[in-house]
Amino acid sequence: MNDTVDVAIVGAGPYGLSLAAHLRAGGVSYRQFGIPMDLWRSKMPRGMFLKSQGFASNLSDPDRSHTLRNFCQETGRGYADYGVPVSLETFTAYADWFRDQRALEVEQVLVTDLDRRAGVFELELADGGRAKARSVVVAAGVQHFARTPEVFADLPPELCTHSSEHTDPARFDGAEVLVMGAGQSALESAALLHENGASVRLIARARDVAWNGRPLLPDRPLLRRMREPEAGLGSGLSTWFYSEHPDLFRHLPEGQRVFRARTALGPAGAWWLRSRVEGVFPVHVGHTVDWAKTVGEQVKLGVRTFGGGGREFTADHVLCATGYPPDLERFGFLNPRLRSRLRTLARTPRVDAHFESSVPGLFFVGASVAPSHGPVMRFVYGSDHAVRRVSARLSSSAPKSRVPAGAAG
Repeated sequence: MNDTVDVAIVGAGPYGLSLAAHLRAGGVSYRQFGIPMDLWRSKMPRGMFLKSQGFASNLSDPDRSHTLRNFCQETGRGYADYGVPVSLETFTAYADWFRDQRALEVEQVLVTDLDRRAGVFELELADGGRAKARSVVVAAGVQHFARTPEVFADLPPELCTHSSEHTDPARFDGAEVLVMGAGQSALESAALLHENGASVRLIARARDVAWNGRPLLPDRPLLRRMREPEAGLGSGLSTWFYSEHPDLFRHLPEGQRVFRARTALGPAGAWWLRSRVEGVFPVHVGHTVDWAKTVGEQVKLGVRTFGGGGREFTADHVLCATGYPPDLERFGFLNPRLRSRLRTLARTPRVDAHFESSVPGLFFVGASVAPSHGPVMRFVYGSDHAVRRVSARLSSSAPKSRVPAGAAG
């Protein structure tokens, strides 16, 4: 397969699969590379639930026919638009069903190098193969951005890991584990570890653990809905703005966009998780780690408390659920020559209204463009807006002799 196609898609998660569905329906020739839903299968713990509501957890297809609701109805799984958490197992099964129903072909190989020569993008693949495309959409997941705080840099991997490195909480059965962080990932990881036999303590710099409220039902009186609308990312006017209007978000002053992309919808736990955390295991808030060292086969932390005091913790393992701040430099498959041509915004690719970067024909979608299009790009819910914009641009620029929709891909 050495022919040049219209589009190469790098990544096969929710954004990549959604884009493939739109391109295939539009008859645009493409090749897609990546391990389908790899982030969700190999970087998230078994027993996890999505934080998003059911109606906000759909992959995007042109006619909106392959929704999570339709999948659950067809397979006899429980579902509700509001108030019923979506399990990780259900969501990955839904993505597989979506891919089968839309007849999406994914070449399950990683891209190791991406460059542009003579107006054509060239991709080198992990299996030694090569591909060429007129345009490329980078839909790679946040696993590239996993961050472990510098204070833990000298600890060996058997004593300190990022939460994305574990799928089986039971491997820590009987161990003492310190979980770092105050967001959904930290809180749920700690709960799952506790429920699978670990002795857990959660340590957070935040002064308090924040909890999201229960979803607001859509049949509330109109005035209440106007004052506090319920949207894809939660309730409230600002959340409604982030959820439903990424097209307007991009017109905010640059400094505001960068700040809001980093801080909006900040660390908080889902309402359904609260009873599994509060009063169940120790939670230490207002604690900043000053140092970490190995003591025998354990790790010891020196912690400064908010009041100015200090204390120490000793454990068998430190689990850092400390997030995925996007950073263009972490996309190792981007050739340095190509990366040097990209204009950036807060270490992320600067993209236009159709998600096209400063390199013509090179697009980015997902969390890597949150400073350009808003925090919704960190969630599955943002995929519909992103891929409709990208596919519209790609369809309009594709050669007139397109591949029939039944053969594309």
